[in-house]
Amino acid sequence: MLGITVLVVAVERVGGFGLFDPARGGDPVLFQHMFWFYSHPAVYIMVLPGMGVISETVSAFSRKNPFGYKAIAMSSLGIAFVGFFTWGHHMFVAGQSTFNAGAFGILSMFVGVFTAIKVFNWVGTMYRGAISFRTPFAYICGFLYFIVFGGMTGVALATTSLDIHWHDTYFVVAHFHFIMVGASVMAFLARSHYWFPKMFGKSVPRGMGGLVAASLIILGFNATFIPQFLLGNFGMPRRYYQYPEHFQALNVASTAGATLLGFGFLIILIYLAIALKWGSRSETNPWRSKGFEWLTASPPPTHNFDETPTITQMPHDYRTHEPGGVIRVA
Repeated sequence: MLGITVLVVAVERVGGFGLFDPARGGDPVLFQHMFWFYSHPAVYIMVLPGMGVISETVSAFSRKNPFGYKAIAMSSLGIAFVGFFTWGHHMFVAGQSTFNAGAFGILSMFVGVFTAIKVFNWVGTMYRGAISFRTPFAYICGFLYFIVFGGMTGVALATTSLDIHWHDTYFVVAHFHFIMVGASVMAFLARSHYWFPKMFGKSVPRGMGGLVAASLIILGFNATFIPQFLLGNFGMPRRYYQYPEHFQALNVASTAGATLLGFGFLIILIYLAIALKWGSRSETNPWRSKGFEWLTASPPPTHNFDETPTITQMPHDYRTHEPGGVIRVA
């Protein structure tokens, strides 16, 4: 769809057609429809893999089978499907009809419903589990916080009357970053720490450095973007490099939060680089996970398994206590 949109723009420019130019009978809103029809589902392209990471790792660190596995899987399909019908919530002030605005708003809220199903099941997986609070689990908790907070503000933005006030303000910037950056980066860091031993065969440091970095990133992210929610609510538009003097304090607070974020990422870069260069050899399965990938060497050999494995139980099955015993090699 993006390719078609760019091609149509090129044809209009080169051929002198007026598809989007109102002076020649075109409709500029048509370009918005075509652009957002691609661009809004692209948001889910980034966050859905993160949801998959959390579904995988939350079981490993809770030592429990996934709660509502089918609901988690089907809600992913629900987000992917409904995501194709929600592009119009970017265009509440573009002149579309009241009916269209209401329909797009309701459809957008369905994404929140499917996401809430996932959150409920992830929390259900943790409930009464034997939780191992290692560094990846800190990022799992951060992901849950950002996806819930960002999801609630997304439902608010899907409400036409509220979106008209917040449209093109820093409120939208903050919401976007809570989902696209906050949640996605939390999942990225969770999986980077979780699969670091698998990728490189080196242990992740177990000291306080990982938790300190996670704390700095989560606190820094909040300190960066919560002031932006307030700025947007006060009416500060985005895409302007100057702003009234009474917005100065919140902008300074946001910059300070971004500095905390930078320190957190720097700590991660340092200790992972040290682990990669001088770290001790990792165990084959340091997290005692029941995932199949941990039953081969770390890093894996070329073909993963030298012999065809015989599966004796399903992945994520923590009802048994075999040491790493999800697979036995025939």
